[in-house]
Amino acid sequence: MLDRAGLVALWREGLLAQKVLLGETRGYRFHPQLERFRAAGNPLSAIGTYLWAVLDEARARGYQFDASKIARRRSAVSIPVTTGQLEYERRHLARKLRLRDPDRLRGWSAARPKPHPMLRVVPGGIEPWEVIGARRS
Repeated sequence: MLDRAGLVALWREGLLAQKVLLGETRGYRFHPQLERFRAAGNPLSAIGTYLWAVLDEARARGYQFDASKIARRRSAVSIPVTTGQLEYERRHLARKLRLRDPDRLRGWSAARPKPHPMLRVVPGGIEPWEVIGARRS
């Protein structure tokens, strides 16, 4: 359900996260979303699996993302995501779409966005690593 800008940003940020996990960059190392991958049994397989699904979505839309940039082959990786975190991320995306692509946001009423295929939904609140207004101060 991502718009064009969101999908491209997801690809770029995923590749940057991969560089962090490979030890190839000094920036971005403390981004909170990296905790999702670091907590996996094999963080590099997890980010690779994540990127492959992003690539599949991009190809389905006719984009030409470069698969050679993904450092690991596809694998069966599953990472838990709490219901609270998923809802937080959906609301965050809805705020962005309200400005960038209102038509796509209107389409949500018919098809609620699904989580990334590698994410396994479990009960719970917003993740402790998530940076939200009250936690920033």
